[in-house]
Amino acid sequence: MSGSVLSRWESHLATERRLSPHTVRAYVRAAERLLEATGLQDWTAIAALEAPALRAQLARRRADGLSNRSAARELSSLRAFLAFARAETGASDAQAPRLRGPRIKRTLPRPVTPDEAVHMAQTIGERRREEWTGLRDRAVLLLLYGAGMRLGEALSLTGADADMGETLRVTGKGGKTRVVPILPAIRTAVREYVSACPHDLTPEQPLFRGSRGGPLSAGLVQRAVVEARAEIGLPANATPHALRHSFASHLLGAGADLRSLQELLGHASLGSTQIYTEVDAARLLETYRSAHPRERND
Repeated sequence: MSGSVLSRWESHLATERRLSPHTVRAYVRAAERLLEATGLQDWTAIAALEAPALRAQLARRRADGLSNRSAARELSSLRAFLAFARAETGASDAQAPRLRGPRIKRTLPRPVTPDEAVHMAQTIGERRREEWTGLRDRAVLLLLYGAGMRLGEALSLTGADADMGETLRVTGKGGKTRVVPILPAIRTAVREYVSACPHDLTPEQPLFRGSRGGPLSAGLVQRAVVEARAEIGLPANATPHALRHSFASHLLGAGADLRSLQELLGHASLGSTQIYTEVDAARLLETYRSAHPRERND
């Protein structure tokens, strides 16, 4: 029966909560590991699990070498699973067992500078053998840095989005939509790619295509970034996702308020956006200590 339990859990995550495929897989796999360890197969028994069972499962996972961050994600997914189990059985208390998770340091990738972001996009574009694929990769990276889009969001755009105006409606995590600004340089980059693309970019098909006409894969973009940053001497943390963080950090440094930044990034809670203020303050202090004459003389 565990198969039907996992199928129902997967359906809930994908259809009702509308989580990303990657998150759905991670949550289902965590639930599967719990069922394998406990031998439970039905919702009633699963709903009866308490904090000691979660603690024991985390201990087993930590023995496998799980990091604090991964353990925290595992606990979050298991608590969600147990809360769902209790709701499925009509329990009076549908809350998951309380259990303190491992402490993790909230950090963000160090942002690249505007010149580095543009240089990376340009380098990736020049590395491609075919002109249209170079224009494609350049347009994708400029969307990440210039509009703060996630890589998955950029790759989910369709031909209907090809003729971009000053703003673009984007569907992010959990099916949440937001409006992002599209700078003239980004519109130009997308327009150049569309003009050069040999494939028919119909409104319902993906905007960014692979060389054979299928959807462009995230892995291909990530590999291109790795090769380009090595060529131009950027650090390993200069990833596609770091470009989105750079977008946020640079806006914050230019005076953007947290609420506006939250909307632009599509964060569900302001707490997610507030990480940027903490990181920005830490970097400001670091700069002060390295540059202030008194600090240098101490």
